[in-house]
Amino acid sequence: MRDTWPLLEKIAFPALRRGAIDTLQVNVGYRCNQSCIHCHVAAGPHRTEEMSGDVVDLVLAVLVRRRMATLDITGGAPELNPHFRRLVSAARAMSVRVIDRCNLTVLEVPGQADLAEFLARQQVEITASLPCYLKENVDNQRGSGVFAGSVRVLKKLNALGYGDEASGLVLNLVYNPQGPSLPPPQAAIEDDYRRILGERYGIVFNRLFTLANMPIQRFGSTLVTRGQFNSYMQLLRSAHRDENLEDVMCRSLVSVDWKGYLYDCDFNQMLDLPLRRGNRPAHIADLLAEDLQGNPISVAGHCYGCTAGQGSSCGGSLRQAAE
Repeated sequence: MRDTWPLLEKIAFPALRRGAIDTLQVNVGYRCNQSCIHCHVAAGPHRTEEMSGDVVDLVLAVLVRRRMATLDITGGAPELNPHFRRLVSAARAMSVRVIDRCNLTVLEVPGQADLAEFLARQQVEITASLPCYLKENVDNQRGSGVFAGSVRVLKKLNALGYGDEASGLVLNLVYNPQGPSLPPPQAAIEDDYRRILGERYGIVFNRLFTLANMPIQRFGSTLVTRGQFNSYMQLLRSAHRDENLEDVMCRSLVSVDWKGYLYDCDFNQMLDLPLRRGNRPAHIADLLAEDLQGNPISVAGHCYGCTAGQGSSCGGSLRQAAE
């Protein structure tokens, strides 16, 4: 895999500082039942990294100490971590909003037959990756049969009440481009998703989020190999909007890796750019005693992926959200 960091670190980006933190985004491991070409984590079935029970305990302690409003759980397929359900149940018992970054097909993995019911019972908000509403595009990006599996799981979630505004069970979908291009306007493509998934499969959902592909890990390596890295970076930089800097997710979020080390965001985590505490990487245990508000954020060329066009974050486009 071609590392893009030597290229990204040479690209200047406006300085940023963190505001008040309200979201703890926790990557509980890189194991996944899929291997997607756009994956900035390079997750897959053969990855063995996973968060231990001791680190999960620290996550829960920080939620209490810092009174975090939101726990955003990601991976890999986070549900494959053996401590996932304990983490979710304990956080929900504190009335913390819990988001599960779900690839959908993990609900069909052996041993996960009751996962959908568990998520519904705990009122977990599901943010599910579905990079397109067309079978051919999804299977090309994520593997043969993934689209059909995703549709089956979405129908199961709908049957439990997910996607129904009256139920309180939130189901959001995530779109990302097939290649080195910016996402289209979020509202327009959400209408397309809603119409096509509804007409063809009877599927409903709450919101669609559009995310730009980050020029790191598996996707970044593909750009370099195909000679598209420079042109993609030029596209991102030319579409940069200063007003998006106010709403980028790293200003109100801190990212935790499977070992418990802290990062400004999930993308910096994948680039191995940890927060520092003196001469060592900062650990989640440090959050029990320290507040990160006002600290500088590590930035480089990849950050233009969050500020280009409508902007991009784990909650979808920034401009639409802000306006």
